Amino acid sequence: MNDLVKNLILWGVIAVILLSVFSHFQQQAAASGEVAYSDFISQVKDGMVEEVVIAGREITGKSRSGQAFKTYSPESDNSALIGDLLGNKVKVNAKPPEQPSLLMNILISWFPFLLLIGVWIFFMRQMQGGGGGRGAMSFGKSRARMMGEDQVKTTFADVAGVEE
Repeated sequence: MNDLVKNLILWGVIAVILLSVFSHFQQQAAASGEVAYSDFISQVKDGMVEEVVIAGREITGKSRSGQAFKTYSPESDNSALIGDLLGNKVKVNAKPPEQPSLLMNILISWFPFLLLIGVWIFFMRQMQGGGGGRGAMSFGKSRARMMGEDQVKTTFADVAGVEE
């Protein structure tokens, strides 16, 4: 495999990894179903909300018409909101806020460091020529080989009489 193909594959893998990491952290707001917090409060007071699930500041639920919605609470203490929900006969479920996994935390914290080490190793191997003697640091290395008398293939008889 030539060097161009290896480099293209390496950069392709790096691009795929970066795209997957960035897409994981990108906020993906649902186009339908996300409502403003003030609209959510007015729907609760009008009796249009059937049940809600509160996970930290994120509130998801279902209206009496069966439509799902999602909103975010501006305050971390939801005691007043829970009182309004229970007063309007809304079923309330609570979940702890979703925490990223340990593996994801380790990957995120170590990824830049591992990427720098990988790039450093890649450039060091390129400078040394990967063992082929064609890199930047191979200028002082001689490729001459010692040949014995029995290994000489061109003799004086072969070149006698040839013009210069």
